[in-house]
Amino acid sequence: MDTRPLGSTGLTVPVIGLGTWRTFDVIDRDGEQNARSVVERAMAAGTTLFDSSPMYGESERVLAEALGARRRDALIATKVWASSAAEGRRQIDHGLRLFRGLVDIYQIHNLASWREQLPLLEAEREQGRVRLIGATHYSASAFGDLAAVAKSGRIGALQIPYNPREREVERVLLPLADDLGLGVIVMRPFGEGRLLRRMPPERHLEPLAPFGVSTWAQALLKWILSDPRCHTTIPATSNPDRVDENAGAGKEPWFGPEERDYVARLFTQ
Repeated sequence: MDTRPLGSTGLTVPVIGLGTWRTFDVIDRDGEQNARSVVERAMAAGTTLFDSSPMYGESERVLAEALGARRRDALIATKVWASSAAEGRRQIDHGLRLFRGLVDIYQIHNLASWREQLPLLEAEREQGRVRLIGATHYSASAFGDLAAVAKSGRIGALQIPYNPREREVERVLLPLADDLGLGVIVMRPFGEGRLLRRMPPERHLEPLAPFGVSTWAQALLKWILSDPRCHTTIPATSNPDRVDENAGAGKEPWFGPEERDYVARLFTQ
């Protein structure tokens, strides 16, 4: 698994992490055991960045328990998602307890009450309990607000959607992040699964074999990571075998412009 500096933040991350939305929101023993299996496979493959949020139900707790004593071998990106400073304070304290007193990347989820949450995270960063502050949003209608927060100089990373179907971030956010030296974490690499529902025939992937690509999921991940402005992406899965497949896309060689155009055309066919 290749790694990259997360912009100019001082953190280095694996190019493929693991999201926990839906897949780690479980309360039964079998579901929690499966989450542990996914984490074990991820760590073995070099996928050591894990992204969560209190919005994801039980996911933060399940992730923390699955990591156990290996917490210090992982990078945790979680979020505060609250409508008030008081609720934000409770969420941040809870997250820090779960992840043994340190969150590597604490993000303001969907910019929810960001003016109230940002000072709380800045105080935690000053105390060394948060290494980096970020902000996220999934909707193009909020990208102007996300850009404004980025320009404030108070955050170090953005989490944004990017795939051959969702390319709005190419207009402003990716160039801005590059100019400011911000880390870029890519959510929705598979368009919440929509891009995997209609896959091209296997023969159409053959030209990508020299790049280590044998599946459509790998082609989509490598399409993202071949843009050097994107530092890591966080596909979610509840299938341990899928972790290995995804990790297979996380190393050189990267696509050039022709290969990226080719993958984008496959999506539209």
